Amino acid sequence: MNFAMALDYQNCINCKACEVACKEENGIQLGADKQRIWVGQNESFVFGKPFVNFNPSQCNHCIDAPCVDVCPTQASYFADGGLVLTDKDKCILCKGCMEACPYDARYVDDKYVAVDKCTFCYDTRISQGETTTACQATCPTKVRFFGDIDDEDGELVALLKSRKFFVLKETEGTVPKLFYLFPEDENFAFGSIGHDTTIHTWDSYKPIIEKAKAKRSPQWKSLT
Repeated sequence: MNFAMALDYQNCINCKACEVACKEENGIQLGADKQRIWVGQNESFVFGKPFVNFNPSQCNHCIDAPCVDVCPTQASYFADGGLVLTDKDKCILCKGCMEACPYDARYVDDKYVAVDKCTFCYDTRISQGETTTACQATCPTKVRFFGDIDDEDGELVALLKSRKFFVLKETEGTVPKLFYLFPEDENFAFGSIGHDTTIHTWDSYKPIIEKAKAKRSPQWKSLT
């Protein structure tokens, strides 16, 4: 398996239900600086009119994750299913992984004095046989779609085959697995996507995934 998530971010209404569900599900500390997931906001003008769009984000569980490379104690590691996880018992709080992450997706968990991040609800859901995350389950506008990108017959891949999408900071070479679906409203797309963003189809991005997976999958550690 190779867990990933697609985001139909045009549907996001910034209700924060995903953030609350994540904290409740995973026992995350209160406070805006203690977040495994969050919703960002961009403001601009489109054809002279004010425009706002919301950007749900979290750890991208990159296939070629630099946070794993810089960790001196192997506290950050690749797990089965392509998950990027952290072992809090091994973390020495050097914060190298926080500096290496292009997505600012990590924070310090004061309860454990260790770095924490999104796990795609591995401990509370996926390892228990569930097939969705807390943030996906609670979203009222169906922004999030979680699944296995190695399953060509699965719902997530079917969605990515039917819609164009992009990933954030692609030039960093991390091969992120948070896919932002290209908005069906062209004006919305014009206001929310940079001119230098590469728009992908499944056929154009799949070889990138396969190349990165071939490089990194030997490092995946079994969690059973």
